[in-house]
Amino acid sequence: MKDQEVKEPIPPTKRIHKLVLTGGPCGGKTTGQASLANFFENLGWKVFRVPETATVLMSGGISFGDLTEEQVLDFQEHLVVTMMALEDTYFSMGEKCAQNVLIICDRGVMDASAFIDKEAWDRILSKLSLEDIEISDNRYNHIVHMQSAAIGAEKFYTTEDHSARFEGLELARERDRRAMDAWRDHPYVDIIDNRSDFDSKINKLIDLVAKRIGINVGDRFNANSRKVKFLISSVPKDEEFPVKFTDFQVVHHYLHSAKKGFQTRLRKRVRNGRPTFTFTVRKPELQGQTVEMKQQVSQRDYLNLLTHRDDSHLPVFKTRRCFLYQNQQYSLDIYRSPCHPRCKGLVFLETFTTLEDKEILSSLPPFLRVKRNVTGDPAFSMYNLSIRSDWQESVDQFCHRLSSDDEDEKDEVYDVKQAHERLVNLSESDSSSDISI
Repeated sequence: MKDQEVKEPIPPTKRIHKLVLTGGPCGGKTTGQASLANFFENLGWKVFRVPETATVLMSGGISFGDLTEEQVLDFQEHLVVTMMALEDTYFSMGEKCAQNVLIICDRGVMDASAFIDKEAWDRILSKLSLEDIEISDNRYNHIVHMQSAAIGAEKFYTTEDHSARFEGLELARERDRRAMDAWRDHPYVDIIDNRSDFDSKINKLIDLVAKRIGINVGDRFNANSRKVKFLISSVPKDEEFPVKFTDFQVVHHYLHSAKKGFQTRLRKRVRNGRPTFTFTVRKPELQGQTVEMKQQVSQRDYLNLLTHRDDSHLPVFKTRRCFLYQNQQYSLDIYRSPCHPRCKGLVFLETFTTLEDKEILSSLPPFLRVKRNVTGDPAFSMYNLSIRSDWQESVDQFCHRLSSDDEDEKDEVYDVKQAHERLVNLSESDSSSDISI
């Protein structure tokens, strides 16, 4: 018989990565899920988010603390069945997608074992003809445990942002320990604790998932990485853009906030006619940290929240172009009409880097004309750009430090007239001599 030719294995042309986000209460799962979805969608991946089954069931009137022992077992059994059915729906949809797919499960099947003893859990598995390895190792590619703020970040622990959360500190710590123990046998488990600030915790999550998948993200998620923002004077035409890109049509609305110092906004992001909706709350600085909470919401919730929009701000319409250049992720924000006259023609390039200011310019994509590094300048903050009235007529509204577009504004600029002049002068200038770091 003729020997068969042995060839190098051909890697799969499509990836389906099944991720479980687990952990104790107030660990950052909700914001982490939204941030992961945003990052991978920017790369052109399709992202599915499987809702937390327990929260869905308990929001219908079930109170776990009021259940008898028999009811708890019955609840956990139905929880497992419902969770697997939900997940299987998304897994099936992922198989039918032509593009790479990330499926984020808000907790996985093994989490159900954290609420009952081993004997009871074994009875449930036996009744459902399941085995631990099948609902753990063979079902999910990767587990990430987000440690509860009740362990090491107690000042940030709260139950007010989650309708189904009731745990005090001690119970939250116990829930965290049991959730961690439930996944101890899975071959790919990463634990993210609270030794760094909240933003670093979320960045570490994205970095871990990207690395597990095998995506090179450069230094974006390094501990000392920071966001930088540049004003761009020109962008190549679509057909001449030299690297692959993904365009999203984005609109931001700022909302009224009931709490002083809080900033809230809604974002609608559309690709190929399909929208996603994000609700963001940026809280005032506490213990040296400014915490931004992001949550994916339904279209119905988006429309309900939109009734609370702050009409002192105009909506912001942008095309966001995401692309990779030399293993570095970039975003171009191209402001579109309708917009305030001050926004007309504005284009910003954003990325994360560990480079010093003097090194950044030479590393930027050479096919973009950079006018100036505007990182931290309130004159170019989306929040201030959206203010309906003239800045000099709304000095109290102009934000000098706390921005709602993910910028660290360390240099306070209190002269709004000078801020206006910088915006106008740079926006109208189109000379390469304006390039500045």
